[in-house]
Amino acid sequence: MKEKLKLLKRELSKQVIGHSDMLDALLIGLFTDGHILLEGLPGLAKTTAVNALAQAINLNFKRVQFTPDLLPSDIIGAEIYDVKSGDFKIKHGPIFTNLLLADEINRAPAKVQSALLEVMQERQVTIGDKSFTIERPFLVLATQNPIEQEGCICTSSSST
Repeated sequence: MKEKLKLLKRELSKQVIGHSDMLDALLIGLFTDGHILLEGLPGLAKTTAVNALAQAINLNFKRVQFTPDLLPSDIIGAEIYDVKSGDFKIKHGPIFTNLLLADEINRAPAKVQSALLEVMQERQVTIGDKSFTIERPFLVLATQNPIEQEGCICTSSSST
């Protein structure tokens, strides 16, 4: 087991250079059935690290950009009425994955954060009158920019 862990860390380090503490935290969260909050400025390889982890261990990965206008149904899914059949059908949201990157979680409204926290704790989602168990492993990796920043700030420079 120890050798496999070393191989996994080596593989992740190929794509994410210089962030061994972050990679260790991701692995601890995965192996302890926990969740991780990654804080830091934009552009510090948080998304790359989560994507690399998903690829390295062949897990499903989805990313949700959290914004002030996001709704709980945007992450958990909803019942959709099918006019042809006259029935309601369930449309699963991005929460139905193994690794979910909740990008800039501090920008989301309270109801969205509450829906996400419920899934993180109970490992199930209720849509309409049906409950769905979330497959394991299930790990939410949330990013949060420093409080002074309102979303991603992009700059460019040119040489003259």
